[in-house]
Amino acid sequence: MQKFFRMPKNLVIVESPAKAKTIQKYLGSDFDVKSSFGHIRDLPKKGMGIDLSSFTPDYEVSADKKKLVTELKAAVKKADMVWLASDEDREGEAIAWHLADELKLKPENRKRIVFHEITKNAILKAIENPRDIDQNLVNAQQARRVLDRIVGFEMSPVLWKKVKTGLSAGRVQSVAVRLVVEREKEIRGFVPKPSFKLEGVFLNHSKQEIAAKLKKDFDKEKDAENFLELAKTADFKVLNVETKPGTRTASAPFTTSTLQQEASSRLGYNVTSTMRLAQRLYEEGFITYMRTDSVNLSQEAINGAKAQIISEYGQNYSKPRNYTTKSSSAQEAHEAIRPTDFSVKSISDAQLNKLYQLIYRRTLASQMENAKIEKTVIEIGNAKLPKHFEAQGEVIVFDGFLKAYGIVKTEDDDEDNNEKLLPKVAVGEALDYKTITATEKFTRPPARFTEAGLVRKLEELGIGRPSTYAPTIQTIQNREYVDKREIEPQTREIIKMTLGKSGVKKEVLEEKFGGDKNKFVPTDIGEVVNDFLTDNFAEILDYGFTARVEESFDEIANGDQKWKEMMTDFYSKFHPRIEDVEENADRATGERILGIDPKSGKNVHARIGRFGPMIQIGEQDDEEKPTFASLMANQNISTITLEEALELFKLPFDLKEVDGQPVSVGVGRFGPYVKWGETYISIPKGEDPLSVDQNRAEEIISEKKRADAPIATYKGEPVTKGTGRFGPFIKYKSVFINVPKRYNFDHLSQNDINELIDAKLEKEANRYIQQWEKEKISIENARWGPIVKHGKNIYKIPKKKDDSKYEADDLKDVSLDEVKKWITDQDPKAFAEKKKPATKKTTTAKKPAAKKATAKKK
Repeated sequence: MQKFFRMPKNLVIVESPAKAKTIQKYLGSDFDVKSSFGHIRDLPKKGMGIDLSSFTPDYEVSADKKKLVTELKAAVKKADMVWLASDEDREGEAIAWHLADELKLKPENRKRIVFHEITKNAILKAIENPRDIDQNLVNAQQARRVLDRIVGFEMSPVLWKKVKTGLSAGRVQSVAVRLVVEREKEIRGFVPKPSFKLEGVFLNHSKQEIAAKLKKDFDKEKDAENFLELAKTADFKVLNVETKPGTRTASAPFTTSTLQQEASSRLGYNVTSTMRLAQRLYEEGFITYMRTDSVNLSQEAINGAKAQIISEYGQNYSKPRNYTTKSSSAQEAHEAIRPTDFSVKSISDAQLNKLYQLIYRRTLASQMENAKIEKTVIEIGNAKLPKHFEAQGEVIVFDGFLKAYGIVKTEDDDEDNNEKLLPKVAVGEALDYKTITATEKFTRPPARFTEAGLVRKLEELGIGRPSTYAPTIQTIQNREYVDKREIEPQTREIIKMTLGKSGVKKEVLEEKFGGDKNKFVPTDIGEVVNDFLTDNFAEILDYGFTARVEESFDEIANGDQKWKEMMTDFYSKFHPRIEDVEENADRATGERILGIDPKSGKNVHARIGRFGPMIQIGEQDDEEKPTFASLMANQNISTITLEEALELFKLPFDLKEVDGQPVSVGVGRFGPYVKWGETYISIPKGEDPLSVDQNRAEEIISEKKRADAPIATYKGEPVTKGTGRFGPFIKYKSVFINVPKRYNFDHLSQNDINELIDAKLEKEANRYIQQWEKEKISIENARWGPIVKHGKNIYKIPKKKDDSKYEADDLKDVSLDEVKKWITDQDPKAFAEKKKPATKKTTTAKKPAAKKATAKKK
């Protein structure tokens, strides 16, 4: 009997290949699982892509997804039923809707399924309980996408006109930048107040030490000194001993925000890395869905945790409970982030396991008994002293949920709350002081935001949702509105007085303060853009407004509001404001006049110029052109002083030649440098370029020579190595070859070098099908097939007249004229643009343009 191959009757479409692979093994041969690789359709990259009269989006399949969509359409034709299994949030619902629309799926031939964990039970349960696409969730996603596109596309050109070209604005990103800028302004305006804190070390009759703090700080040095003089002759006693029971409670299971915060503080992961790893844990079936603002656990999870706790720790450690989400806007019926199987205590991948352990322990601890502690407070003093000392300690009587962490310190404790045992003492017992110190302390300004801290603040204000935190934080860094540059600490003097048996000893110490690293600091352009937007678009930058917009999206998702009505109401107020600002607002440069240049008598300005923050001496309309200097990376328009600004004009300066090549020191786009001949060598981070003398410049050049010395030869030519923007590389002739991680970069053998260069040269040889160097046109092999390049622009290759595709061999015979026609069909101005500079020469150059050219030179 002849066997026929039976095609699967069910097609399941998920978002990622990793998820497809995991689900395929649960569903068997009756199901074919394919991935859409995220969205297959979106607003066009160029242009608004929205009909503003009706707010109808003009979605298009992106170029890189056309082949995939063709493959999915072919798979749909072979299936009886298509199961749309994208993620359970609004973004996932929109992906399912776009798939249904683009693949022309009829309601009777499609089913929508959702699950918040990729386990066999969850997948099979989802198949048993399908539904249709929830249009309310789709509309909530469309409203967010369309509103954010309108805000970005209408506000950004205003910034180009009023601040600087190439800038962008966005509803959530601009509010996030505002938080960082306002915090920085608070720090700058902060005036530290000094006070004296007193600490004593006392000894009981057994010579055991008791560390205690005075219950009052002194504002003045004299008062602290007087207290020490009184304490010198005081007989200290134990005035009171109080022991009281207490408890510590575990934190709720993780939401997206709390996971990002904890991974940052415990593991040092940034928000993007945390979400990438959590995505992998989810797709490989280890945890539930990682975008959620709910702390709720399913009954199945509570039961699973209970069984694990009882088997591992015993019945007395188990305390099943459920948590309720405080946020009224918690999205859909999500569950907290938790392990899918509590019997899986660790996983083999080391990096994934670190995050998994964080999630596993937090979830398990949330279902365990409170820790019981005994807190002891000892009061120490003397009747003649105005204030008394207090020593605190605690003992863990029952570790409870702390057992899950294997530590006696919870995730919310700070360093002062470590468990501390105190010796046994009785009321009235005499104590002797060993030392009592009064140390001058200054109040601290509010802390700059870490990534996790910014996420916490956005969540607290109701701005953004779990899926938006990571991209928002990435965007404000990509736009260079904020960065994490290191802030060098300042130094100040503090007074410390120590009372010992020989009397009071006073000393002046130095302490460093104000230093920071890995925290968000606004850039100059970030501050100027923020000030311009808050001055002119106060409504959009208002924290309350941004939170209310999020609430409107929630109402749309619940079916309580129509999304196009919301858009009409928003746009009717927003667009007139855009027109008004474009017409009437002043140009923003963040300009400050720092003072007068003593040499020329002209004003010294700090401002944003065409190429970034700079100092300008003189005015634009002076007869003698102004002079310019760029700010260094650690300097800021808002804080730079006149003296610091004038120092910048000492750069660049020349030194003596080295090996017959001229040497100079300057500051450029990428920071301070030593220039040797035509070679630019970066000056090490934190080193002042003005301090670089002849000897130091020669040291820097020697280090560069050693680094650039050939490490081998290839066909008689030298091979050098270095580390660049894209990681480690070797260089042969003018060819740069990236060195993958599988090679030991510090110890490359000759075989390694031959292998790397051979592979690169072979790849380059196969790159060009045809090349016309003079015209800067080529036909090249690219990742997804042949392309046409003209300068830096890439163009598609059209189909032949018989509608078939060109093969590489066919393209070897195509003429230059035909290739030019392909280019002009896609971009009519491609070659006309080359003539523009020639026509510009005939017009008279405007005076400001000449000045801008001067700025560029400087």
